[in-house]
Amino acid sequence: MPKILLAEDDNDMRKFLVRALENAGYEVTSYDNGLSAYNRLCEEPFTLLLTDIVMPEMDGIELARRATELDPDIKVMFITGFAAVALNPDSNAPKNAKVLSKPFHLRDLVAQVERMLAA
Repeated sequence: MPKILLAEDDNDMRKFLVRALENAGYEVTSYDNGLSAYNRLCEEPFTLLLTDIVMPEMDGIELARRATELDPDIKVMFITGFAAVALNPDSNAPKNAKVLSKPFHLRDLVAQVERMLAA
């Protein structure tokens, strides 16, 4: 089963996303900041990193960059209200990362995750 690492600093949003992804059949581990998520990535592999961009301690772009250094095969999706930042070529975001702009419907999130994991 694919394992998803979620980094989202908004507690309500994080709980909402975890519940939706688990209901869709995924194993989800979540953290409220990028540094904690990165430390977990150093301990075990994940199939997908689902991360907000603006977070304390380590932002999502830095987290994604470090995650792909640890595991070049990890898939990355940003969930953000700042899509232009993720899409900026100067951001150093992983080139194959997907961006899902907030607000989004949970069906869209699950469908996008399914597409990424099937690729």
